[in-house]
Amino acid sequence: MSPVPPPRRVGVALGGGGARGLAHVHVLEALDDLGVKPVAITGTSIGAILGSAYAAGMSGAEVREAVLDAFRRPSEIWAKLWQLRPKSFADLFGTGLTQFDPERVLDLFLPEGLPKRFEDLAIPFTAVATDFYGCREVEIASGPLRRAVAASIALPIVFRPVEIDGVPMIDGSVVNPLPFDRLPDDVDLVIAVDVVGAPERAAGRSHPNARESIFGASQILMQTVITEKLKARRPDILVRPPVDAFGVLDFLKAAAVIRSTAAVRDDVRRQLGAALEGRLVEDLNGGP
Repeated sequence: MSPVPPPRRVGVALGGGGARGLAHVHVLEALDDLGVKPVAITGTSIGAILGSAYAAGMSGAEVREAVLDAFRRPSEIWAKLWQLRPKSFADLFGTGLTQFDPERVLDLFLPEGLPKRFEDLAIPFTAVATDFYGCREVEIASGPLRRAVAASIALPIVFRPVEIDGVPMIDGSVVNPLPFDRLPDDVDLVIAVDVVGAPERAAGRSHPNARESIFGASQILMQTVITEKLKARRPDILVRPPVDAFGVLDFLKAAAVIRSTAAVRDDVRRQLGAALEGRLVEDLNGGP
């Protein structure tokens, strides 16, 4: 009798996209449905937040509940944001923009009990950030977890850069909005979740307003980066939830984002189940 082959080494890459990335919860739940534990997770921006929570040992259902609980009551959200307001005149008006400290945001909105360091996570995890002055991608997989995730989500205009080892870091989506290429080489089944989306025309208007232009331009740039990456290599499973209707800052619509992308869970479960079954048959037959 042939020996049973070892389980496939599954890696998961969760991309950036702001509130659109709340759709990642369906992918995490699909993994749980199939009893699949990834051997590695990479995350950019919102993907770093949800990816680190899952890597810490939270289930997909627990991540979903944490997201919905964080954004369930608008009055509480505004109260938390009031705590984050700039405390000095210089901070408020000195640069012409009001930026939040992403570490303080995480302190208020992340679930309690997450490990303080990467080394204490249940699943190896890598956060992707951008070295602002070095114009390069930075992978962070050790040291303080919260500071690394804060760097990965430091979206310009909204958040201040985060300094790590003397280097100012900004949002990882600037250089790598879908970091499947940062999973370890020994991963043999890659799931990548693209939640960048595309600009959507507002009803009754033929042109975007200033805010839509700024965030829409970043979507176009990120999709260009992803398109070029996919020419060189494609993940085994590429997931693109239907998120175009939502903006990068639509966190108050968290329930709507999750509800409108619910079909992703079944789709990932079907694709991943088929991929695992197909590779099992190949292994039992001695390869393709």
